[in-house]
Formats: sequence, C-alpha cells, structure tokens
Amino acid sequence: MTTIDAASGWSLVVPVKRLTNAKSRLAEFAGPLRSDLALAMASDTVMAAVNCPGVTAVFAVTDDPRAAEILGDLGAHIVGGEPGTGLNPALMHGASVAARRCPAQGICALSADLPALRPGELGQLLADAAQHEQAFLADAAGIGTTLYTAAPGARFAPAFEGASRLQHLEGGAVELAGAAAPALRRDVDTPDDLRAAVALGVGPHTAKLVARAGW
Repeated sequence: MTTIDAASGWSLVVPVKRLTNAKSRLAEFAGPLRSDLALAMASDTVMAAVNCPGVTAVFAVTDDPRAAEILGDLGAHIVGGEPGTGLNPALMHGASVAARRCPAQGICALSADLPALRPGELGQLLADAAQHEQAFLADAAGIGTTLYTAAPGARFAPAFEGASRLQHLEGGAVELAGAAAPALRRDVDTPDDLRAAVALGVGPHTAKLVARAGW
C-alpha cells in the first residue's frame, strides 16, 4: 500500500454500511428506495469531503460493492474488510489504513449521512479542530455526533452511536461550536431530518432522488 504524498491536512474516514442494512429508520418512509437514499446521501457527503480545503484523502469504509464503485468514482479510497461489529470498529479499521497511507495527517471520522454538507463549512470546522488533540461536533439534536477528529499522533478514540456527544466529552474531546455549520450537524435518520436537510440544500445525488421520488 503506497503512502499518499502530503505535508499537512486531514484524512477523512467515512463508514458506509451495506446498503441493504442502511437507514432502517427510513424504511417505511423510503420504501424500496431506502438503499438508493442511503447511497445518495453518502455520495453527497463524500463528494463534499473530497472537495474540501485541507482534506488530503477520503477513505470510505465499506464492503458494499455498489457503494464502493460509486464512492470510488467520486474520489474516495475504498477500504474493505471492515469488521462488521459496529460503527466504531469500522472507523478504527479505516483509521488504521489512513494512518499507514497518510502518516502525517490528522484523522477525522465523518458521518456518511450529511447530504447538505458543504466543502467550505467542513473546511472551517477542520481548521477549528486543528487547535485540539481531539475534537468533535454534535449533531443538530445535541445528542449524537457527526464529526470527530484526532490530531497527528493523538489517540483516535471515536465513540459514535447512542448519546455520543456525552461520550466524546467524557473521553476528553473538545466540543466545537457548530453555529456556523448547520449542514455539518444535519445528519439524516428520520423523514423530518431529511426535510430539514432539503431545506438547507442537499447535494445533487440526494436532490435528484428526492425529486424522482416526489418526497
């Protein structure tokens, strides 16, 4: 595995479940388009991350062949062989690959369901995160987490799932101010979340699917 040549910046790790298992809370709303919606949101997330200032490489952790092909075409490095034991082990697996390929970079774990994500917004939060060994951004509800960072050489200890905001605080990570990053805080787990993301302005993959489905 070659090392990516970069003197500074961030490696982003984006975990993407097998599409048949993704976004179960949207099953009734999205019906047979649930997998398509999960992939569209992941595609818009990865596209924004790839185009973000300060991001050296994006690593998509997935064993889903369809997601791997599309996210790879968008510029992500695909990391297979994820443990299949939850979100945090998947992030640790992706981070180990990122550390080998980009040893001088900080590592950022990023949720894959941020369809309104904007490169500039992400870039500003990463610049803020660079001031701390570990940092995170709470989701719009103030309970979960959408972004977690560890500076080069710092311990990478993501604590996503459940009440992850509190878990990251208890783990010593600094909470970043998110007032200027509404799209970065807007993950999508429910129909109301999707409506809120659409109101912010989603990326082209999600927008196209929302229009086709008439949501």
